[in-house]
Amino acid sequence: MTDPLFLFDPNSDDVPLNCDEAHAGWKLTLPQGVRRHALQSMRLNAGDTLQLSDGHGLRIHAAIDDANAGLVEILSVGKEPRPITRIGLIQALAKTGHDEQAIDMATQLGVDVVIPWKAQRSIAKWKQGRTERKWHNVLVGATEQSRRSWLPELADPADDDDVAAICKRACVHGDIVIVLHQDATTAWSHVRESIAALADASLQDGRTRTVYVIVGPEGGISDGEVRSFGASGAYSCILGSNILRASLAGPASIALLSEMLGRFA
Repeated sequence: MTDPLFLFDPNSDDVPLNCDEAHAGWKLTLPQGVRRHALQSMRLNAGDTLQLSDGHGLRIHAAIDDANAGLVEILSVGKEPRPITRIGLIQALAKTGHDEQAIDMATQLGVDVVIPWKAQRSIAKWKQGRTERKWHNVLVGATEQSRRSWLPELADPADDDDVAAICKRACVHGDIVIVLHQDATTAWSHVRESIAALADASLQDGRTRTVYVIVGPEGGISDGEVRSFGASGAYSCILGSNILRASLAGPASIALLSEMLGRFA
């Protein structure tokens, strides 16, 4: 079984670790949050192994030396590069936690950046501070569950004008924005060639590019939003004949993109 992974904040006063100097053989005391999770909730004991990450590519393998003191010994340290072709999810706010379900599954499947979207038909509201904390906690939990060393970036909430601006910038930068829309006439297969070309370009010149997917709320994306995003350079397509919930459409597309980009290899 893969060792459990725990995220920590390297900027916290509670973290007795210089990430740039960490090396095998070091012993360190786990941060309080990690100790509660690993030693109290999961009941890991001396000799058990675990992983630690700062959410920015650092991956530390360690063994528990003294469970009572929360002391571990570092076995190995590595730094994993961020994917050069990034996957972004522009997720509309949705009621009954469907938006949180979406970003949870998307994180496990490989999303790199999450943008909350206050769509015209969104019933749920973004409550500054409270909703942000909830989404952040969902991303942290899903990152630990999937043993990722990179925590997805949580962007500021966007309105329609912000999303249209993202579409315009994408055209200039060489990114791609895909609107998932149930009335679109273009199939997902028709955008695969453009996605593959973007990934190839990033590999050749080393420049980071992003494929964004826009997912609407329960009531769907309005015709006006589809026209606006399309006029700003976004593709509009449908994922097959089945109409997916707001909680599933994004993760389904993230899975397709991850497979295309070789992340399941």
